[in-house]
Amino acid sequence: MPSRIAFAIIFRMKKYFLHSESIRNLFDHIAPTYDFLNHLLSLRRDVYWREGVARQLEGVDGWILDVATGTGEMAIKLVQFGKNQRKVVGIDFSRPMLQTAHRKILSKGFSNNIMLGHGDALYLPFKKEVFSASLVAFGLRNIVHKEQALEEMIRVVKPGGKVVILEFTLPKNVMMKHFYLLYFRKILPWLGGLISGDREAYAYLPESVSHFPDPEDYERLLKKSGLGEVATRKLTFGIVSIISGIKKGS
Repeated sequence: MPSRIAFAIIFRMKKYFLHSESIRNLFDHIAPTYDFLNHLLSLRRDVYWREGVARQLEGVDGWILDVATGTGEMAIKLVQFGKNQRKVVGIDFSRPMLQTAHRKILSKGFSNNIMLGHGDALYLPFKKEVFSASLVAFGLRNIVHKEQALEEMIRVVKPGGKVVILEFTLPKNVMMKHFYLLYFRKILPWLGGLISGDREAYAYLPESVSHFPDPEDYERLLKKSGLGEVATRKLTFGIVSIISGIKKGS
């Protein structure tokens, strides 16, 4: 790993948490049941969705940055699909989520491949153009200043590198959209709250998704941030999308 990245993580980690304190507290509280509920509430489709991102980054060498890494699920998928040759830095603003990620990474024997850091997506503690790619999985909607977060993700990526968003979106099919919203607004908050003990956390999810309902919204955001070759891949009838772009040469 480049020494400047290691130096940044150890000595330059900044606590500029401009996110709502309530959102951070929310994720701190649900960290113990987060993975279980993700698998249960998505019928384990969340595994498939993350694998889609890992496949899209096949062939990417060097270090990859996983913003809002949470419990490390995405970082682990990246290493697994990279046949243990890939290196990942995961950063998150919730210490309990990172603690869960750390335990999981140790148990799977990936501690040499994944490095975790506590920090904010709005002020990434890295110099420019040090990563081969950067991504955020199910995290951009939780960031107040999305354009600033994307600018940071682009800044730290080398020219020609890929920037990827994995996020919930609204399906176009009318019937699918109806059942999707019914599940999201009624069933998910009730079941998630029942198991986690925090109904507010799982009521927040559909509300956060509603602010960016279509892949086109994310595409416009990526293009506005200066990325080229912006494209979308819809998964599971469009309830989740992978939106990506390429950083143009300096």
